[in-house]
Amino acid sequence: MTPPAAESSVLSLRIDVELLDRLREHAARRGMSVQDYVVRTLIRDDFDERFKTAVDETEKFYGLT
Repeated sequence: MTPPAAESSVLSLRIDVELLDRLREHAARRGMSVQDYVVRTLIRDDFDERFKTAVDETEKFYGLT
């Protein structure tokens, strides 16, 4: 069974030229486009935040905090 296609939207950003240059460098080192690099970074940050929340809730549940 094929999973349904993910929906996507467009997000337009105005960023500093120096930041864009750094993003280009980071993306190039990984062989990625700037867009893919930024999306991957946002996904990783979102996962980290959700994981931390889950750990905090688990610790609270077991009375470890």
